[in-house]
Amino acid sequence: MNTPPADYLTTRELAEMLRIKERKVYDLVASNRVPCTRATGKLLFSRSTIEAWLGSNETGPKRVENPVSRPDVVLGSHDPLLEWALKESGCAMASHFGGSLDGLERFADAKGTASALHLFEPKGNTWNLDTITARFSGQAVVLIEFCWRERGLILQPGQEKNIACIADLVDRRVVARPPEAGSQILLNQMLDKAEIDVKQLQFTTTVHSETDAASAVLEGLADAALGLRALAERYRLAFVPVIRERFDLLIDRRACFEPPLQKLIQFCGSPAFSDQAACLPGYEVQGFGTVHFNG
Repeated sequence: MNTPPADYLTTRELAEMLRIKERKVYDLVASNRVPCTRATGKLLFSRSTIEAWLGSNETGPKRVENPVSRPDVVLGSHDPLLEWALKESGCAMASHFGGSLDGLERFADAKGTASALHLFEPKGNTWNLDTITARFSGQAVVLIEFCWRERGLILQPGQEKNIACIADLVDRRVVARPPEAGSQILLNQMLDKAEIDVKQLQFTTTVHSETDAASAVLEGLADAALGLRALAERYRLAFVPVIRERFDLLIDRRACFEPPLQKLIQFCGSPAFSDQAACLPGYEVQGFGTVHFNG
């Protein structure tokens, strides 16, 4: 019958455990570098306390004993090319496109394995990086580039003469996006830069996808939408370019090696994906997979 290990170690037993001489144990005690007790008149060391002490002094990557289980869902911002790739790749992943910030909140709560975003950072004139660094630094995530897209004002044909810039949206009917959406955040940033009060715009219907934003203009529900060139041209609407934006995917690093995400990523590196992107005006996918952040 095996004898269970004692709850407390002697000086000699601790020295054997640490593979050091007993003299070194006394030195550690004298300098208060190792937890101990003298309750019995001699030095004793709680086994559990010593194990915790050893763990607190580990360096390098931390072990994850119980990795968080995440459903195979892509969260965040909507993109027509991403939506197409999810279907055509056969990855069997679901999607919940609620906007860039909504996706980050849900991703942080482990409600998906990836989240799409396009958050402009005026201070550095860049996209997504500062936001992800501030919130997910040290976590097992990676931010990869999905594509670049051209965004601007989608208008009724011929209206580009009357609405040529953000300032011309004053008193116009404009498609609204949810506050968590990257496009709505970008519009607010541009209005601030132009010193225009958002209340000077007449926001009409609120939509949750890039496709619906263009459709609202097509159906006459609004005069303008801050949307994608690809969808303006699909519906034969006018388009005034405003900015090129980087659309990224924040991915759980462990999920990168699981079949669903592997299938999606491999498909996005295929000729079929490149050919589809070439059919979407304003898209560039040459940088797909470029790592912009590795937590």
